[in-house]
Amino acid sequence: MRVKDLSARDRPRERLMSTGAGALADWELLAVLLGSGFRGSSALELAAQVIAHCGDLNGLGQSDPHRLLAVPGVGPAKAARVAAAFHLVRRAETPPERERITSSSDLAHHCAPLLRNRTLERLVLVVCDAGGRVMKRAVLSEGATDHTAMPIREVITQVLTTGGAVFGLAHNHPSGCLEPSPDDVEATIQLAEAAETVGLRLLDHLIITDAAWRRIPI
Repeated sequence: MRVKDLSARDRPRERLMSTGAGALADWELLAVLLGSGFRGSSALELAAQVIAHCGDLNGLGQSDPHRLLAVPGVGPAKAARVAAAFHLVRRAETPPERERITSSSDLAHHCAPLLRNRTLERLVLVVCDAGGRVMKRAVLSEGATDHTAMPIREVITQVLTTGGAVFGLAHNHPSGCLEPSPDDVEATIQLAEAAETVGLRLLDHLIITDAAWRRIPI
C-alpha cells in the first residue's frame, strides 16, 4: 500500500505533526526523510529495506551515503538527505569548541569588546585551562577615567575557583594612551609573582584602547 493510500491518521508525516516524532517507529521516521518509495514499494517499505541493508539504525547512521545507493530506489538525492540528517545530529551532540588563547593577540581580541568605547577604566579577566581554552571571561572592576583597581587576591581566587591554569588580564585607557603607568607595571609584576606561588601562569596584562593594544612588561 502506498503511503498516500493510508488514512491521514496513519501517514507518518501527519502523525509526526500531530503527535510528535516520538510516536513514530524508526522506519516511519526514515520514511518521512526519504519522502517517497520506488516501483511499487512505499516509502515505509523502502525505509525498512534501507535499515535492513545497514543492519540497524546505528549502522545506518554510520553508513557512507554511497553504501545506501546499493538499495534499489535510493538515488543520490535520498542517500545525501539521509547522510546529512545523521551528520546534523552528530554536530548537535558535539559541544562547541571553546575559543583558545595562546598569544597576546588572542587575548586582545577576546577582551576588546568589553573594553573599547568606554568612558571609564575597567579590568577584564580571562581564565583558561592548561591548553589555553577559555573557561571564563569577567569584568573584575570598573573605576574612574584614569584608573581602576587591581584586586590581586580576587584575581587569583577567581582563577583557582574556576579550575584554570593560565589567565590573562586587560584594561582600557579611555584617554587613548597606550603607555602603562608605574602602578600598572608594579601591579602586573606582583600579580605574576602571586600566580607563580600557587602554580598559575599569567599569560599577559594588556592595555587596550579604541584603536590599539599594548603589553605591560612583566
